Amino acid sequence: MTNITQIWTTVMDMLAEKMTAVSLQTWFSDVAIGEYKDNRIILTAPHSMTKEVICDKYQKTLEEVFEQIFSMPMEIVVMTEDEFRTYMQEKETEPSYMSDEFTFRNFVVGNSNRFAHGAAVAVSQMPAQVYNPLLIHGPSGVGKTHLLYAIAGTIKREHPEWRITYITAEDFTNEMVTAISQGKMNDFRMKYRQVNLLLVDDVQFLAGKSSTQEEFFHTFNALSDAHRQMVLTSDRPPKEIPLLEDRIRSRFESGLLADIQPPDFETRSAIILKKASYLGLDMPREVVDFLAERISNNVRQLEGTVKKIKALRAFMGLPVNLETAQIAIEDIYRENPGINPTPQYIIETVATFYGVTPSDITGSKRGQDIMLARQSAIYLTRRLTKHSLPEIGAAFGGRDHTTIMHSINKIENALEKDEKLKTNIEALIKTIRQE
Repeated sequence: MTNITQIWTTVMDMLAEKMTAVSLQTWFSDVAIGEYKDNRIILTAPHSMTKEVICDKYQKTLEEVFEQIFSMPMEIVVMTEDEFRTYMQEKETEPSYMSDEFTFRNFVVGNSNRFAHGAAVAVSQMPAQVYNPLLIHGPSGVGKTHLLYAIAGTIKREHPEWRITYITAEDFTNEMVTAISQGKMNDFRMKYRQVNLLLVDDVQFLAGKSSTQEEFFHTFNALSDAHRQMVLTSDRPPKEIPLLEDRIRSRFESGLLADIQPPDFETRSAIILKKASYLGLDMPREVVDFLAERISNNVRQLEGTVKKIKALRAFMGLPVNLETAQIAIEDIYRENPGINPTPQYIIETVATFYGVTPSDITGSKRGQDIMLARQSAIYLTRRLTKHSLPEIGAAFGGRDHTTIMHSINKIENALEKDEKLKTNIEALIKTIRQE
């Protein structure tokens, strides 16, 4: 089984062994799986009478059938098609931070994130009284957004009347451009300057955008003067963000900077066990160790691998063991080679982006476009992988480590003053990571 339709086909086959053909046809022919998430299945029925009969007469049978298929208890919810449509509409409008998945309870604390977690909890308990703004910085996929959502969800439950806004810096920029084009800047300003809590993800994308920085500067000041809480995230500390105006940088640094690094082995293991428990999986220790050793940088990908193992068990009947874990790792690497990019993958991606060939990048040609592509690829390999300088040199046609270091320094220095290069590098990182 690889999809919801096949799961339902299997359910119908199993129900056929437990009830008459007439009953099956009468009550289940127009029923379908509307949603399958974690340990919960939502079935859709064409009208209320079908729903009532299924709930009254067949609920227990359905629970038994689904438990056989998934090898664990499943919550079965039956909705009419109208109820399901309403449910999906409400779900689409519900803020992500109200999800049960993104809570402090579900955040695994380790040495790499303990300080940031503590600061986030403090802000959620005393908003606008401590650490304002709170800026959480670290590489992609280590839990920054999870902490933002946990803060927002905690505050919203305590203060349901509060206006809370979450947005990425990129979307803030796009919204502002739209507001300018439509002559609605006053509405835009009112939206962001009257909130009780503003959460902005990836503020490094404000860099180099002078008009956006100008607007954000005044928004920041308005919220600060009104004693409203702000929580920001970035992939690096403010002092390392090129093309960020000093007045913006000083505002970011006026509160508390909290660093998150990739989790250590013990924390990765705890994350795997926590996610497995949340999904109802009994994860053997050898599988936990295997995954924790092979996915070292990204919490999001650790959790995705656990979900993949659950899907392999549910849809293909595979046991939760090392062999299945190996399949899950291979599948996820194929689906997203940016999880742990190889130098070759980075070279191919950069070559496509700049319109050159991989052999141009690793070869000896020295045209301006080729040199830029080569230096960019070397810089990205250093930034996105754990390879040493000699190892990177070997991947780039046998260049020595001093040449590799020169290319890295060249790009790093250029990023401080070349806005186009900065935009290209950010776009390449997103492409490589498939974000």
